[in-house]
Parts: sequence; C-alpha cells; structure tokens
Amino acid sequence: MVVPIRFILLLCLLVRSTCFAQDGRVLPVVVLDPGHGGRDTGATGANGALEKNIGLLVAHEIVRLNRELYDHALEIYLTRNTDTLVSLYDRARLARVLDADGLVSLHCNHANRQEAKGIEVFVPKGKSKHTGRAKRIAELFANNLQQDLGYWNRGLKGANFQVLRETREHCWSVLIELGFLSNRNEAEHLVKEAATTSIALVILDTLIAYLNESNCIDQMDTSRSPTPLQILVQKVITSTKTLELYMGPMRV
Repeated sequence: MVVPIRFILLLCLLVRSTCFAQDGRVLPVVVLDPGHGGRDTGATGANGALEKNIGLLVAHEIVRLNRELYDHALEIYLTRNTDTLVSLYDRARLARVLDADGLVSLHCNHANRQEAKGIEVFVPKGKSKHTGRAKRIAELFANNLQQDLGYWNRGLKGANFQVLRETREHCWSVLIELGFLSNRNEAEHLVKEAATTSIALVILDTLIAYLNESNCIDQMDTSRSPTPLQILVQKVITSTKTLELYMGPMRV
C-alpha cells in the first residue's frame, strides 16, 4: 500500500519525538530525498537509464545497509519510497516536520558535453546556523566518493535549489550529483548493482562518521562490522576493470 506523504507528515506531527534504538541509543534523524519520480524522470542516460530510478535504488540500499551492517545506527526517512512524484515543497516539509538532523538529496547530472564526468555536491546558498555543518558534510561526501570509489571530484558548490533553500534554516542539507548520465561510461556504471551498493555504503559511512564527529550519535563499536573498503572489494570486484577504465584504479 502506498501511503500519501501528506498522511505521513500528519503522523509525524502527532507522534514524532526523539527517536531511540531498542538498546536506548538516541538516533539521529536523516531524510533521504531520491530526486524526481513518477512522470518526472529527471535526466535520461546515454544508455536509457533514468535518474529517478538510480536515486531511488541508492536510497533503498542505504536503508538496507543501515539495517544490516549498522543495526539501525540512523533513523532514516525517504521522501518517496516508490516511483511516485512528490512536490519539492513536501520533500522539504518532511525534513522540517521531522525536525531532522539533516537531508541528503540524491540526483544524477547531465551535460551537453558527453565528456563531462564526476560527482558534485551542492549546499544551500546564503548563510544560516547550519551552513558550517552543510559544508563540512558536503566536503566529506565529495572527498570520500573520490577517495574510496575513484570518482572525479568536481567540488563543492552553492545552489538555490528549492529542497535546499526550504530546509537551510532547519537542518543541514546537501544535494549530491552522483555522476553524469550523459557520459556513457558513467551511465553504464551507475546502473550496476555493485555501483549502487558501493555508493550507498560510502554515503552511509560518511553520514555515520560525521554524526559521530558532531556528537549527534552515540559512539558505536564498529570493530565487528565490515569496513566500506572490505565491502567494496567483495561487491565491486567484478566491475574493477570498468571502474579503472574511466575512474582510475580503486584504492584498496
């Protein structure tokens, strides 16, 4: 059953308070926003891949890894859970109603020049009390996606995107462009299951590390959990030649 986001927002207003894990840990609240959806497909790749699908798959994988690898270290909400169109207003409003610690919007890029490549991370233009936090985690996302996966890092940029503009006074928020669908190599890579898992893992690990650093999350004993690179070696081994072809060798 698909529950309308307005109903979810109402429930949040009625029952949402501080989130706790079963062992009593206070959980940070993070909103994942898979861009586009429904009739709004977003960018279309050189291979026919749709931006809306890639963002949703990465978001679902982050939720799965948070559950299976990190025992629900974060309380994660999605602005959409299926292929449906949710207004930008409602996406931002969900983060506000939940009093979220942060929002991560997931997108893919497109350019007229087919050679354009790499990841970009956007933060809201203007200043607020959350500006420093947004820039810090944006830098971590960009650096970690480059260092762990070999993506070309196009840097940190400011933007007036509605989902960023309408959350900047309430929490830190960033928008990640996960690669260029207009670049055939990146488009073909982004539709692979291994790429979905590796990107999701780096994003999740970055979130947990940042929230630990910011004292927003109880320190976890992750000594028994696989590290991101251990997982990447297992999941991406079959795609290593493709990765090296256009992103350079993996750092193991």
